Amino acid sequence: MHSPIMHPLMVLNIVGLSPALIGEHTPNLQRLARAGDLRPLQTVVPAVTCSVQSTFLTGLPPGKHGAMANGWLFRDLMEVWLWRQSNRLISGERVWDAGRKRDSNFTCANLFWWYAMASGADIAVTPRPIYKADGRKIPDCYSAPPEIRDALSEALGPFPLFHFWGPATSIASSQWIADAALRVMREHDPTLTLVYLPHLDYGLQRYGPEDPRIETDLAEIDAVAGKLVDEAEALGRRVMIVSEYGIVPVRRPVHINRALREAGLLSVRVEQGGELLDPPQSRAFALADHQLAHVYIDDAADIPEVKKLLEGLDGVDRVLDEAGKREMGLDHPRSGELVALAAPDAWFTYYYWLDDAAAPDFARCVEIHRKPGYDPVELFVDPAIRFPKLALAWRLLKKTLGFRTLMDVIPLDAKLVKGSHGRADIAPEHGPLVLSTVPGLLPQGTVQATEIKGLMLDHIFASVDEEVSHAAQ
Repeated sequence: MHSPIMHPLMVLNIVGLSPALIGEHTPNLQRLARAGDLRPLQTVVPAVTCSVQSTFLTGLPPGKHGAMANGWLFRDLMEVWLWRQSNRLISGERVWDAGRKRDSNFTCANLFWWYAMASGADIAVTPRPIYKADGRKIPDCYSAPPEIRDALSEALGPFPLFHFWGPATSIASSQWIADAALRVMREHDPTLTLVYLPHLDYGLQRYGPEDPRIETDLAEIDAVAGKLVDEAEALGRRVMIVSEYGIVPVRRPVHINRALREAGLLSVRVEQGGELLDPPQSRAFALADHQLAHVYIDDAADIPEVKKLLEGLDGVDRVLDEAGKREMGLDHPRSGELVALAAPDAWFTYYYWLDDAAAPDFARCVEIHRKPGYDPVELFVDPAIRFPKLALAWRLLKKTLGFRTLMDVIPLDAKLVKGSHGRADIAPEHGPLVLSTVPGLLPQGTVQATEIKGLMLDHIFASVDEEVSHAAQ
């Protein structure tokens, strides 16, 4: 049971949603915006999933909580790791800890927001495929406590991992998460329920925000979100909707690692004909993450040379040295010695090979943990494959039968990507937002990403009298 001073809250994170996308194709979201309050949200740099979500949950900027991108160079290992899942990688008081300080009965369910493992939230569910010794990757999820995963899988089927990321992405993954959220709210009644709905992210990166094909994605996520909000409100919950970033049209990829290699700064090693990035032997290399790249430089004496090189690359807008990183709040030990920002219409690839014939085998696969950078091209099937559905089915059949085979259907053409994110200086109508179904609880004007934690707590602990007071102000 909740304390009388607490109002249960559900927070939907609808990735990529911006004010400009709410309209005729999103009648449910439009209705919620008219009935409640909607504000533009000033996101952080880098405007990427792990960084922004960590800011929402701690109230701190990336330079304080430490999620400097979706991954970074672990300097003690000299290995690049993206998409780690331990909450202990970030610093700062989490929203659920702050809630418990105010009322010991406060509970939190985290459904697919990142860094969900070892988090201290009362319930956590996050993607976690099963990797078999024969090379198979079986869709699944992880939960704490473990019985939550068992109950959800029995009721909803296995988490549809291949619809969550990769060329087969669809509304199925967001629908599964929404259904799971509803079951958790009904059966466990958390004070705060955090729900991640990623569906818009896919088409916006594939096609760009101006493509008419986005209309279908908008209608699909609107239907899922609308039903979930209606049922959450019927369960007595207040609702906030947030988004992490706005996705902008891009027309040019920047191959930052290829430039470093051509300058003799990046080293590779060859394994059975495929080239692998070799961080310990590289004088400089970049971890590319959308429109930001952390450039790690072994010898400080090379920093001026590398900075000059990168500043001359087409598609690079700015290269931050120590002073620049301090200015942008990126002066953290996990950051590169330099941080490159792409031009508004550009984004950084991780590609480091100079000949596609020498690309490693995982380059043509969905392999988020082996690639030393983010790869949105994983959303595409290679257009050179004549019968893509047949090709995928054949590879899946072989894996199901226990044969070792590569799901090598991903192209190496970065020009296919039409949308990206990472910068924070975009027009408010195309940037992220925060929406509340409770009029009067959002401040006037633009909301800062660092304010979301406090606003969650306001929605939970504010009384009716306080709501009226907020609205009057």
